[in-house]
Amino acid sequence: MWRRVAALQRTGQKRQDGERLLLPHEAAYRLDFRVQELAFTRWHVALTGHGRVTVTGISQLWTPDLTHLMTRQLLEPVGTFWRNAGDPVDLPLKCLEADMQEFGERIAEMAKVRKVMYFLIAYKEGATPDKVSCSLEFTPE
Repeated sequence: MWRRVAALQRTGQKRQDGERLLLPHEAAYRLDFRVQELAFTRWHVALTGHGRVTVTGISQLWTPDLTHLMTRQLLEPVGTFWRNAGDPVDLPLKCLEADMQEFGERIAEMAKVRKVMYFLIAYKEGATPDKVSCSLEFTPE
């Protein structure tokens, strides 16, 4: 995705209608499902310090080096975890629990039809990749 951004900047072209480009504070991550019949259990997210982390699932089969990411491919709800600047560092991360549960269940449903899924993770308000640990827990059905 970074190559696409650089190529557009270098040639002075514009993105396609509906194309989603990677922003400087975002990264794409891949999740491989070894087992496809899964039930979502919970998220495990840790953040050192304060900041905001947003996890967005990509719904269609997408290959970062071969196809452009389109906004219609992004799943809702997104997962957002945060700790405010004034919060103690031992305080658990805040999140919208109902959205996180629904998002996890949608990921488990997607695993039934594909073996690989990609996610965009945005790091904001002081969060950086080296300060964040994120994983999902599933149980086999």
